[in-house]
Formats: sequence, structure tokens, C-alpha cells
Amino acid sequence: MTEPAIAFDRVRLQLGGVPIYDDLSFDVRPGEFVCLLGPSGCGKSTALRVIGDLLPVQDGAVLVEGRNPSAAWDRLAFVFQSPRLLPWKDALDNAAFGLEMRVPDMGQTERRARAQWQLERMGLGPDVHKMPIMLSGGERQRVAIARALALDPDIILMDEPFSALDPNTRQRLRQQLVDLWQETGRTILFVTHDVDEALYLADRVIVLSPKPARVIRVISLSAARPRQIDTDEDLRKARRDLIHLFNETALDSPEYDR
Repeated sequence: MTEPAIAFDRVRLQLGGVPIYDDLSFDVRPGEFVCLLGPSGCGKSTALRVIGDLLPVQDGAVLVEGRNPSAAWDRLAFVFQSPRLLPWKDALDNAAFGLEMRVPDMGQTERRARAQWQLERMGLGPDVHKMPIMLSGGERQRVAIARALALDPDIILMDEPFSALDPNTRQRLRQQLVDLWQETGRTILFVTHDVDEALYLADRVIVLSPKPARVIRVISLSAARPRQIDTDEDLRKARRDLIHLFNETALDSPEYDR
């Protein structure tokens, strides 16, 4: 049996005396695209920080490729809600910046070549020397994705990377991400509170309760990609079920994700 790429086993976590997780268990298989779905404030983003060895847990176990997060951080890459580009660097040097930090012994020529290739894959070949201020919101986020891919990670952790974009750009980038995932075979754990986004992207949707979070449902999706939720009865049913589930579990939590 293949070892999970990510595994949470009966994890309990408190921050500032507030319980965030209560016996949280789930896994992500190698090469799988999983969406972590839940209301604001349930600890979805916190899960990414735990996986990246940025937060310790009080009880239970978290394993990344069978190792403690402290031993596996270099096989991860993050893509955040904000692109977090350096305004004084052009797109090429921003895409190479992750390598500059993680692999300081790598020469500039190799860093830039790897970054250039990923920018071209993201459709930004003609824009590599543009400064961030010259790029649209969608283009800046594509630079951030290229920066993550340039690290050649096994696992990509994505924290609502499209939530600040307009609907048309968001839809285009979702499909571009699916295309890249299918091409590269990387494992992706994608945080969202958008039901349609999860249904469009995921192999499996792991639904968390309000905190203290636990898994309340796991939905496997077999619909072919690209997906059309409005015309696929199985996806429409999954949408109805998820919306009903959220209504039952106090979707309108006033808190922000920790």
C-alpha cells in the first residue's frame, strides 16, 4: 500500500488556549489533488502551517512522506492568497527567488533557467522581465505558482490562491492549475471555502467542521476534467449536499482562518 504524502492522525491543537483541532485525521495520497474545504475560522490554513513545520501540535501525529514535517519541509512549496512578489525584482527573478533562498549554492544561471521554464509553462514567457506593478493580479499569481514549481517539490500547498481574483481570471487559473497538475503529477493540497472551486478542482474534498475542527465528510469525485458543474448531475448533487452540510454546521462563522 502506498504511503500517504500527508497524514494527520488524531491531531489536537490549541492556539492561545483556543482549541483548533479535535482529533483531526485525514490523509492525502501521492499525486492526488485534494481540497480542504470548510468555513472561515475552522483552521484550514493552520493545517498548511502544521504540514510546513511552522506550528507544532499538542497531540497526535502529522507525517509528510512518512517523516516528521521538520524533516520534509524541503519537499514542499507554498502558494499563498497573496502572490508575495518582491516589487524590486522582475517576474523572472521573483520566480527564481524561492530557489535562491532554498538552494543558495545553485548558480544564478541555473536558477533563472528553471524559473524561465516554469514561467513559460504558465504562459508568461513574453513577460519575464516585467516588474510586478506591470502585471495583472492573475499574472502575479501565475508568477507565484511558477516560483513554487521551480523548487521541483513533491507537494504543493495552496492557501486560497485565487480568492482575490475576478471570476473570469479565477476560472482560467483553475483550469491552468488542473492542466499543470495532470502534467506534473505533483501532490496538491488546496485550501478553499468555495464549494464550486473544490468541486471543479479536486479528486477528493475533505470537509472540516467549525473549530475545534474535525473531518465531517470526505467526497470523492470521478467526473472527467474539465468539469462543468451546472451540467453534470453528480456534481450538482455534490454541490447541493455540501451547501446543506455547511448550513447544518454553522457555515456563517464570523471568525477568520487562523
